[in-house]
Amino acid sequence: MKRTVFIVTLLMSISILSAQQKSCYDFTVKAISGEDFPLSSLKGKKVLFVNVASKCGLTPQYAQLQELYDKYGPDKFVIIGFPANNFGKQEPGTNEEIQEFCQVNYGVTFPMMEKISVKGEDIHPLYKWLTQKSENGKEDAEVKWNFQKFMIDENGNWVGYADPKTLPTSPEITDWIEGAK
Repeated sequence: MKRTVFIVTLLMSISILSAQQKSCYDFTVKAISGEDFPLSSLKGKKVLFVNVASKCGLTPQYAQLQELYDKYGPDKFVIIGFPANNFGKQEPGTNEEIQEFCQVNYGVTFPMMEKISVKGEDIHPLYKWLTQKSENGKEDAEVKWNFQKFMIDENGNWVGYADPKTLPTSPEITDWIEGAK
């Protein structure tokens, strides 16, 4: 009996440690133009992952995301936008249409990725890592709506998240970028 308890405890510890050792650098995503985008290319930068949508009441946050990127990026900080159609079908466009919308309406220059799913059975592996404590080793953080923001440190580790209505230029985010948090 003691041996069984020991083995189960050991296996659980290994599972928890492996989740904590995983970082965002372990993932490769697709840029909106179709090329592979290894997140390991972001080593040394703080990263803000944001699930975005072009037909949402929060879509004007694109302007503040770009403002944030203009002020702090791209050397030590980067924003990565992930179009997603999970909430109210508010991102119906193709990758090409989304890219054009972002550039024409908001002058977006931060990296945009291909449209993905940020919840449900078809959740993208990166978002599974971002939202599940068993994956990120820190906290469960279900995506509640478009424009939820995930903060990642310079070592690729999950730091925290901000709700969709939290503006990109809020102190919660700018203090983190500036190192005050």
